[in-house]
Amino acid sequence: MTSQPLKIGFVGLGIMGAPMAGHLIGAGHQLFVYTRGKVPGAIAASSATQCLSGRGVAERADIIILMVPDTPDVEAALFSEKGIAAGLSAGKVVVDMSSVSPIATKAFAQRVNALGCDYLDAPVSGGEVGARNATLSIMVGGPEAAFERIKPLFELMGKNITRVGGNGDGQTAKVANQIIVALNIEAVAEALLFAARAGADPARVRQALMGGFAASKILEVHGERMVKRAFDPGFRIELHQKDLNLALASARALGVSLPGTAMAQELFNSCAAHGGKAWDHSAMVKALEKLANFEIGQQPAA
Repeated sequence: MTSQPLKIGFVGLGIMGAPMAGHLIGAGHQLFVYTRGKVPGAIAASSATQCLSGRGVAERADIIILMVPDTPDVEAALFSEKGIAAGLSAGKVVVDMSSVSPIATKAFAQRVNALGCDYLDAPVSGGEVGARNATLSIMVGGPEAAFERIKPLFELMGKNITRVGGNGDGQTAKVANQIIVALNIEAVAEALLFAARAGADPARVRQALMGGFAASKILEVHGERMVKRAFDPGFRIELHQKDLNLALASARALGVSLPGTAMAQELFNSCAAHGGKAWDHSAMVKALEKLANFEIGQQPAA
C-alpha cells in the first residue's frame, strides 16, 4: 500500500494492460478503468472502478494511461466523442504506453497540451511475461517534469525506465527495439533450423550457445519456444507486423534503407498468409522451415 494513493485511469485491459493495471492496484492506487471488451476477472474483482467510456475515466482520474493496439486505436481512445480528451481538465497527465507512430504521437501530444495537460509516450518492451512480472523496459518521450511525476508509477510496472527525449522519442525508441527483436528472432530461427537440419539436437545447440557471445534474451526465451513448438502468444505476429510497418514507413520518410527489417516483415507476412497472425512472433521460424521443407525437431533424412 502506498502512502499517497493516486487517482489513475487505465484504458485498455488486454494481454499487457490487465497485469500492468493490476500492479498499480496492488500498490494501493485508486483505478478507474475502461476497455472495449470484457473487463478481465482479476480487475473486475479488484477495487478498480469500471467506467463506461474514456471520458468517464478522464473525468475521475488525475493520470490517464492508455494501452491499446495501434495508432488509430489511440486516436479513437483520445479524441472520439466520448474519448479521454472530452474528460480532461488542466493539470492532468496522459500517458500512452501503446506502441504507435512517432509522427502521430507528436500531433496527439500537441492536442492534449492545448487542453492544459501533459503528454508522455511510454511504449514498453518485455511482452506478456514482462507485464506480469513488472519487469518491462519503458521508453519515455515527453517533458522531464511530467516524467518525474509519473516515474514512481513506471517503477511499479517495469525495471529499465529511460526518458529518451521529447514527445515521439519514446515511440522512436520502441520502433528501434522492434527492429532489433525481429532481426534477432530471424537469426535465432536460422541458426536453430540449420543445426537441426545438420543433425544436431537444437535444444543442446541452444544450450551451448547461451554460454557464448551469441547469447541473448531472444535465444533464451524464443529459442526455447522454437524447440518446444510453443507458439501461443506472448506477442502476436500481427502486432509485430504493425511495428515493422511503422519502421518501414518512417524509414521511407527519412530516406533510410532498412533491408533486414523488410526481410523480417516478409517472413512475418508469410506466417500471416498461412493463418499465423495470432501466433507468437517466435513462430517466424515456421516461414523459414517452409523454405527449407524441414522443421526443427524433425529427424533429418539419412
